[in-house]
Amino acid sequence: MFHLSTKLKPAGDQHLAIDKLSRWIQKGVRHQTLLGVTGSGKTFTASNVIAKVGKPVLVLSPNKALAAQLYSELKAFFPKNAVEYFVSYFDYYQPEAYVAHTDTYIDKDASINEGIERLRLSTMRSLLSRNDVIVVASVSCIYGLGSPSDWQEMSLEIQEGQEILREDFIHHLVRLGYSRDDINFGAKGTFRVRGEVINIMVSGMVNCHLRVDFFDSEIEKIQLVEDVSAKILESLEKFRIFPSAQFASPREKLKPAIKEIQKELKERIHWFEKRDKLAEAQRIKLRTEYDLEMMQELGFCKGIENYSRYLSGRKEGEAPWTLLDFFPEDFLMILDESHIAIPQLVAMYSGDRSRKISLVEHGFRLPSALDNRPLQFEELMKKTKQFLYLSATPSSFELVNSSVSNQTFISPQVSKEIFNESFKRDSQSSIAEQILRPTGLLDPMITCFPAEGQIDKVLELCRQRVERKDRVLITALTKRTAEDLSDYLAEAGFKSAYLHSDIDTIERIEILRNLRLGKYEVLVGINLLREGLDLPEVSLVCVLDADQEGFLRNVSSLIQVAGRAARHENGECALFFDRETDSIRRFRFISEERRKAQQEYNLKNQITPKRVIRSTQQSLKEKEEVYSAGDDRAKIEQEMFLAAEKLDFEKAADLKEILENFDNS
Repeated sequence: MFHLSTKLKPAGDQHLAIDKLSRWIQKGVRHQTLLGVTGSGKTFTASNVIAKVGKPVLVLSPNKALAAQLYSELKAFFPKNAVEYFVSYFDYYQPEAYVAHTDTYIDKDASINEGIERLRLSTMRSLLSRNDVIVVASVSCIYGLGSPSDWQEMSLEIQEGQEILREDFIHHLVRLGYSRDDINFGAKGTFRVRGEVINIMVSGMVNCHLRVDFFDSEIEKIQLVEDVSAKILESLEKFRIFPSAQFASPREKLKPAIKEIQKELKERIHWFEKRDKLAEAQRIKLRTEYDLEMMQELGFCKGIENYSRYLSGRKEGEAPWTLLDFFPEDFLMILDESHIAIPQLVAMYSGDRSRKISLVEHGFRLPSALDNRPLQFEELMKKTKQFLYLSATPSSFELVNSSVSNQTFISPQVSKEIFNESFKRDSQSSIAEQILRPTGLLDPMITCFPAEGQIDKVLELCRQRVERKDRVLITALTKRTAEDLSDYLAEAGFKSAYLHSDIDTIERIEILRNLRLGKYEVLVGINLLREGLDLPEVSLVCVLDADQEGFLRNVSSLIQVAGRAARHENGECALFFDRETDSIRRFRFISEERRKAQQEYNLKNQITPKRVIRSTQQSLKEKEEVYSAGDDRAKIEQEMFLAAEKLDFEKAADLKEILENFDNS
């Protein structure tokens, strides 16, 4: 079903990982983990697994930037299949909220990216019309959508030679949410009528639209047409037209929904009045009655998603429809950077509910609005049969669940307790390790030094590396320490800088760029674990106060920190501590085992470790200065939207910051 198109061949331990994971998935094992070091080709391994098991796949990524990168890679690997992209379609989003202690109501404000909305609609259309689908999504995919059955039932399938009156066809388009625009045709969800020819901007289509030619009451031709050139791309025998919006509900469901909303409104007004909360009673009455009037007249209202329980016919507390419901029952979910994604998925429901409870309690929304929500973690697990977790540092949840033979799941909290108390991996666990890099690079060598006098030792180590034209990263525990140490290094003659959350996005990128160029030799920070941080010139990472157990000094953090030096053939991670904690002990053991296996493989296959030379990116700082010198504001904004359209969200965010600086000046 999936055709992997690449000249690359599995290397190192990728063969073994691909075979193990494919076999486990085909046997119906529910949880499997690919524990792969940075640079070992986890995405390539996952692509081979997808091709072997032949299941529709949802690849879940913790943020838009990583999702865009995965989407590009998978689209190149599977050009003949439907590789789709489903992330939040907001360029800017401010949710509705009420801050009680300051009596401040914040209305919902959002800027929708039409390009991403088309890609979301394309995803939904592909899932309902074909099986060879790979969807790359952010965690926003667990938020509520329209019902897939409503979407399917409302759709209209047309074919060549079909008998249908042109007027009836137009009426059905309007019912699907499309609007006629014969003058400015081209906007999302519009259609144009010119005699016997109807052009439709079908939801989910990118850079092309549908043309339907009639001959009397018969469909003569169905064609795909390029938007700009009007070139005929393809002639079709049949085509299914889906609704123009993600939240589609048949009009026959609207009347009973309105009755249920009116009933709840009456009960809620009585509830407030009984407790002498007259302001809240008046507020909920006016707001809801206005929404109901809009729904009766236009079929929708602002914030209609808050009434989704009634529109979709769900019971109180029942799970909402989400993207997962558009998949067939037997699909595979791949969680990239699972150690980040799992905590996000766990936290989303509680965060959303705490905001909405305040709105409900103060009369801004009906209690049923609480059912417009993301999935609870337990609901997500019930909706998905099989999981593949990808991470260099999988958490206790992935490791424990991949080591037990059950078809349910062990919760994150219980997994953590089991992991801390009695966790032991055995030969039956479904955990595949991938520790060999195609470049032959080894995990950094681990060296240990006492915490007493650590700064003097750091200076000595830095001098050794700087003399070889290498770069150094130093991790401290506080912002103040990072800043003071950077100043101290500068006084000692080093070209140093510090990096932490108070520094804006553009400045951070500029600092990292200057480190690679050699304008800085040493960089001091708090958390230099950022996924995707690619600094091949860094050969040494110093971890100060490594025995201060916590988020910044646990096993996962130490592995991630050391990984910053894993792209250099002389990589080293220096730990400074007075007592060897359990995290340090486990980290050292893991590193030594990996280095041993990597060295043996290189020796056996006569591989000489060699770092990859990468070019440095263009300076955004220089670009900002050029813009500030007098470039047109509209030009910056246009470039920002173009970057977002190309899924380059990091560049779009940087340009947005330039735009804000431009406006402030």
